[in-house]
Amino acid sequence: MSSRDTILNAVRQGLGRGPLDEATVRKLDERSANPPRHIRPPVDDEDLVARFCERIESRSGTTSRLKALDAVPAAVAALAEKHGLPHAAAVGNALASLSWPEGWSIEHGAAGIDTALGVSMAWRAIAETGAVMMHSGPDSPITHNFVPETHVVVVPVERIVRYYEDCWVALREAGKGAPRAMNFISGPSRTADVEQTIELGAHGPRRMHLLVVG
Repeated sequence: MSSRDTILNAVRQGLGRGPLDEATVRKLDERSANPPRHIRPPVDDEDLVARFCERIESRSGTTSRLKALDAVPAAVAALAEKHGLPHAAAVGNALASLSWPEGWSIEHGAAGIDTALGVSMAWRAIAETGAVMMHSGPDSPITHNFVPETHVVVVPVERIVRYYEDCWVALREAGKGAPRAMNFISGPSRTADVEQTIELGAHGPRRMHLLVVG
């Protein structure tokens, strides 16, 4: 039994409740998949890709459109040249098969304190708010999202969903259970704690670029 199971079992015991029966689980799944319409904005008839890009750009993120996944390394290299970044990156294993330009140093492990550029694959992207859902795992070290000053997120168009709730449905359908960590990210790190002045990069990446593929 994992620590997570131990904690959840303790919560159930404290509530005087055992495991949920199949009928209750099915009811909760149906409610999650079909939430009340009045609580969500009207996204159904919009271009999901256009809305996603517009929403994330409204919070200082930037976007580019690519036709295919194999164009990612060249796009990342162009971004590095634009901002004077070293030819090195921490790249998630989900993108390990890509062919990077000669001279680039690519690591697939956790990002270290000296890592300037992280490249990750989004698990899902949400048109409703312009956020990406990232979750931890062997293919996506969570440090890639927060340690490098520049974070590039690859978003295949088929992973763009309408609403937050669609992410939970997809997670259940994947059948792998909940990952250790999940993060919704909707732009570069920012704060206005000091004199109400917006500063980027205070608690994470100063720059976030989305490569929308397809």
